[in-house]
Amino acid sequence: MFQIGGLIVFCGLLAQTTTLLEALSLPLEHTLFLEATPGQDPSPTDLAGDLTDGLSSGLLSGGLLDILENLSLLNILKTGGGTSGGLLGGLLGKVTSMVPLLDSIIELKITNPQLLELGLVQSPDGHRLYVTIPLGIVFNVNTPLTSSLVKLAVKLNITAEILAVKNDQGKIHLILGDCTHSPGSLQISLLNGFAPLPVQSLVDSLSSFLNKVLPELVQGEVCPLVNEVLSELDVTLVHSIAELLIHGLEFVIKV
Repeated sequence: MFQIGGLIVFCGLLAQTTTLLEALSLPLEHTLFLEATPGQDPSPTDLAGDLTDGLSSGLLSGGLLDILENLSLLNILKTGGGTSGGLLGGLLGKVTSMVPLLDSIIELKITNPQLLELGLVQSPDGHRLYVTIPLGIVFNVNTPLTSSLVKLAVKLNITAEILAVKNDQGKIHLILGDCTHSPGSLQISLLNGFAPLPVQSLVDSLSSFLNKVLPELVQGEVCPLVNEVLSELDVTLVHSIAELLIHGLEFVIKV
């Protein structure tokens, strides 16, 4: 009887010990699993998305919308380009002298500046990125030719080239290459709907003026801001992207 009782006690202790070990092993295995699974590198989609998000946030916080809203187009128009100088100034002088209707503009106010969704493509060799920065504004034109404001919706793309370079210390970073307005991207549309002939003539004249002047003007204001934002991006993000560009590895997913 003593031996049978001892056997029963022994089996009971063994069962309790097994249960305890199983309970203890759960967090132990969980801990080992976490330690054996370090944080994974961002996927290509993550890097591309983080870059466009970082650029968008930087442009907005850097005052892009205020820059667009305060473009001094009316001053340029009224002075015939006298304060602009260079090729632009000479061009504006010709435009305003050839289009007297532009002299009837009393006020040219910019409202509703917008930064639309950025586009991102990678060059075929994998060493460059091209960021498309789509901008939108509305021109409110006050002229005695009509009793109400003439409203023009304007869209324009700026394209910024991003390169990866390695300095003398072997550190790599991103720099801004060419930054210019995208040819043919300027779109101008009348928001008032149908316009009588005098107003339509004014709209046509103003559209011609904007086509010649606005892209270069916006480019000169926006590109320096892009360069500034690029230099202030997250260091880890910049390093990850620069490493891929240096080696020509594709990470921008084509859609």
